[in-house]
Amino acid sequence: MSGQSKRDWKPLEERCCTDIPWLIIFSAFCIGMICICGFAIATGAASRLISGYDSYGNTCGQKNTKVEGIELSGRDQTDNKYVFFLDPCNIDIINRKIKSMALCVSKCPDTELKTYYDLKKFALDNGSQLCSYEITPTRYPSHGERFSKCPKLPVPPSKSIPVFHRCVPVDVGCYAEFAQAFVTFVSDNSVIHRVIAGVMASKEIIMGLCLLLNLLLKLLFLLHMPHPYGMISLDVYLLCLNLQVVLLLLMFFMRKRVALTITLFHVAGKVFIHLPLLALQPFWTFLSLMLFWVYWIAVLLALGTAGNPVKNNSTGLVEYQNKGPLQYMVWYHAVGLIWISEFILAFQQMTIAGAVVTYYFTRNKSQISATPILTSMLRACRYHLGTIAKGSFIITLVKIPRLILTYIHNQLKGKENACARCMLKACVCCLWCLEKCLAYLNQNAYTATAINSTSFCTSARDAFIILVENAVRVAAINTVGDFVLFLGKVLVVACTAFAGVLALNYQREYTVWVLPLLIVCLFAFLVAHCFLSVFEMVVDVLFLCFAVDTKYNDGSPGREYYMDKALMVRKWKLTPCLELYQLGIFILPLVAR
Repeated sequence: MSGQSKRDWKPLEERCCTDIPWLIIFSAFCIGMICICGFAIATGAASRLISGYDSYGNTCGQKNTKVEGIELSGRDQTDNKYVFFLDPCNIDIINRKIKSMALCVSKCPDTELKTYYDLKKFALDNGSQLCSYEITPTRYPSHGERFSKCPKLPVPPSKSIPVFHRCVPVDVGCYAEFAQAFVTFVSDNSVIHRVIAGVMASKEIIMGLCLLLNLLLKLLFLLHMPHPYGMISLDVYLLCLNLQVVLLLLMFFMRKRVALTITLFHVAGKVFIHLPLLALQPFWTFLSLMLFWVYWIAVLLALGTAGNPVKNNSTGLVEYQNKGPLQYMVWYHAVGLIWISEFILAFQQMTIAGAVVTYYFTRNKSQISATPILTSMLRACRYHLGTIAKGSFIITLVKIPRLILTYIHNQLKGKENACARCMLKACVCCLWCLEKCLAYLNQNAYTATAINSTSFCTSARDAFIILVENAVRVAAINTVGDFVLFLGKVLVVACTAFAGVLALNYQREYTVWVLPLLIVCLFAFLVAHCFLSVFEMVVDVLFLCFAVDTKYNDGSPGREYYMDKALMVRKWKLTPCLELYQLGIFILPLVAR
């Protein structure tokens, strides 16, 4: 090994700032995001978003200027602070928007209005005109355009939203249209399919082996029993026997790697005992993501109303169109969603890596600081924000074209030929695989940075070399470990579902208790996924530290191991009987399935 390579791995000996240019670039990008938010506020888009506006370009609750070509624009709506939709339940499912004229009113109807005479009485009593502005309340029952410019009867009772001043129907039946639009949106964009694929992506190999093993066991069971339709052919028997032998040989030769995975899980449990606040990392990350996403959606909605008011010739109403520089702002804002979200996730990975690396390479565990998680966060903020920015940008660079291709595929669904559809799916699949590989390499690069305080590229190179040198161990940990964690998620969901069935046992109506049970199970899976993902990160960090430790130390004086005693036993003193025993512990649940 060269001296340069040896010098690269100096656990916790030096600490310096890494990838400073990328920190400057990321800071400038965030300043651009803030400027976009300021532009939306300065142009009045934020006030239109909060106060609302009618279909003639008038912002509710204030005096407005005239819009050229719109006769009913430029009205003084100071006393009319609420937005009222003539048909709030009319949802355009294809375009996901409300197909209804909007008006500024002084009061939302709090009781059901069944006739046009009720509309007239409500307007005269409250001064709140629920028909278009050019129609006087006295003409509501007889006006020729009352069917198109007055609310659809009966008008459901509604209440105003405290902040956004929209009249929202009280009747929950109206929200069924929103639910249908949402389901259609999910179905059109195959979100459910992508979620399921994402959950099961890393489990295909081990699940396939388990299913194949179960199939072989059933076939072998049938071979030893009388078959009602005759005996199974000798060729099938030999094929099954050969496959069983191959599987057993693979498991036998992988037994040490499986034992190492089990031991890493055991050591990861010790890490959580010494660093219990690691379990709270998903909470802080989720909270940070939620706050950022709320901010992002608010700015996006503001940008949607920041365009110039233009008359729609087909409807005669006003629409805000984003043209010119405003379109680039929307795209810039969209890139910011991906990059900053990935940055937050990468910061969590760097924090976890820093805390676990400190734990691993500290011989005397009592010398670890009282707040190792906070220390790791401050160290990441002080030295490694540039590395986090660079790693998250690489993921963003791969994710953006994948999302664009997915969007194109959904928009052209049913229009493109079979060859184009196949090519699009192949490109999306390749980019998805590349993204997953880069995400795994990034996580190990953050660990290398936490160990050596080197730049992203240097850390990624060093981590890649270590992973290649331990390719079989990596494969075993990623298959066996991920599958065990997946079983943990299934166990959490199964226990939650069982408890839910017991709690809802007396709710016999299908539509009453099944949907809440599904929502609870989904929430249980998401919570289990978040917390077990942290456990998975800890195991991956421990493995890289273990690989570095075994490569550069041999236990001799001056080159003592940093690893836990359990890992020393697994590597040097593990007996074959003990290995087979632990292998049996892992295989028995698979056979039981």
